[in-house]
Formats: sequence, structure tokens, C-alpha cells
Amino acid sequence: MQKLIDATCRLFGLLMVLCLGLMVLMVFGNVVLRYGFNSGITVSEELSRWLFVWMTFLGSVVAMRSHAHLGTDSLVSRLPVAGKKACYVAAHVLMLAMCWLMLKGSWQQAVINYGTTSAVMEASMAWLYAPGVVFAVLAGVIIAHELWKLLRGRLSETDLVAISESDDMPHGDPHPADVSKTGLLRKP
Repeated sequence: MQKLIDATCRLFGLLMVLCLGLMVLMVFGNVVLRYGFNSGITVSEELSRWLFVWMTFLGSVVAMRSHAHLGTDSLVSRLPVAGKKACYVAAHVLMLAMCWLMLKGSWQQAVINYGTTSAVMEASMAWLYAPGVVFAVLAGVIIAHELWKLLRGRLSETDLVAISESDDMPHGDPHPADVSKTGLLRKP
């Protein structure tokens, strides 16, 4: 299952690059055509907007896999293993519930707008709501897989704190065990 998730995220990475490249090409080309030749490509603005929506949701799936969404670990990182596991399960169950709500709402919007077409491309507006469905399903699979790994005992204690820190950000307050009684950091 992990290999399938990794392959899907690599594919999504390529699709995001393609979306961004097409968006840049269309928007820049349209600007040049407008100012240089007093014309333009009508479909480029609408298609760029749709590609941006798709790119955002595909990127959210990739971020979900790599734990790159915003979060805080100041409390969870200080809990014992049992507390970390309880918080991990609670957070993942809540995220699954949010995925269900996202799936339900996006699906309803896609069905409602299936017969409606966009102004320029004349494509079904359901395609604008489809990335919400894709995100909800795939994020739900990733979250459920992580819960399954926890139940099977395949997660270490460090995996229970699901926040990945950025390399360019400060690493926060030191852990209380690393601070001496004088308030200075202990040397390792």
C-alpha cells in the first residue's frame, strides 16, 4: 500500500509541475498577446483558474503524505507513548471525519453542477468540484493507512508526532530534559 501511495504522490508531483507550467505559459502568453498585439486567448484565464484549483488539491494530497500541513507538537511531544498514541488516533479519526465531510460536500456540488457548463470552455462545472472528491478519497486512504500502521505496531515513537519541521525554521523551545536547573542548555 505504501508503494502505491508513494507512486501516486510522485505522479501528482509531475501533474502539479505540468499544471504550473501550463498556467505560466497561458497567463504570460495572454499578457504578451494583450499588450503586444491587442488580442488574447479567451480560454487561458478560465483554464488557468481550473488548473490552479486542481494543483492545490493534488498538492494537498502530497503534503498529507509527507506530514507537511500546519500543526503543532508542543503538547504531544511531551506526552508518554500511550498519550502520543491516544492523540495520534484521535487526530486521525477527526481527519477521517473531515475527509468524509469534504467528500460528501464536493460530491454534492459536482452532482449539482454536472449539467452546468463554464462560460468559456463550455466544460461541465463538475470538473471544478472533482478535485475535492479526489483529495477527500486519497487523503482518507493515507490517513487510514497510517492508522493501520499504528494498530499493527509499525510506527516508532517519533512517528507518533506527525509534524515535520522545516529546515529553515527555528526548532522551537528545547525539551525540558535538555535544560539544566540554571536554565541553560545541557551539552549532549
